[in-house]
Amino acid sequence: MSDWGPVFVAVVLFILLTPGLLIQFPGKSRCIEFGNFQTSGLSILVHSIIYFALICIFFLAVRVHMYSRNFLVMADWAPVLVGVVLFVLLSPGLLFSFPGNSKQLEFGSMKTNGKAIAVHTLLFFAIYAVFILAIHLHIYTG
Repeated sequence: MSDWGPVFVAVVLFILLTPGLLIQFPGKSRCIEFGNFQTSGLSILVHSIIYFALICIFFLAVRVHMYSRNFLVMADWAPVLVGVVLFVLLSPGLLFSFPGNSKQLEFGSMKTNGKAIAVHTLLFFAIYAVFILAIHLHIYTG
């Protein structure tokens, strides 16, 4: 039985916490900026920490699941760790932005746009779903 809860929560958090889409903390010129489609290494770090905290709350404390039986007893860290790593690697503008602002593919531009956020969200969803649902990656702790 597949558990779509972690996938859904991880993708929604990826969208909401992508630096520059709704909010960027810290911003380029102010402490907080809204909808500026900019990013920086520091804002990706801060947003990643917030992502980590929220995903831990949802997966480990609240135990968000989307199936009828709860068969996981131990804490499974795989959805958390995979989500945080993918959040950092796929944050538009950090490593790459597809599509870019001036080229089809830009590397390390620290800028993003609506199309890039949509494409990166689809990539995040696909890769996360493969690791969590297809491969059934689990990292249990006592």
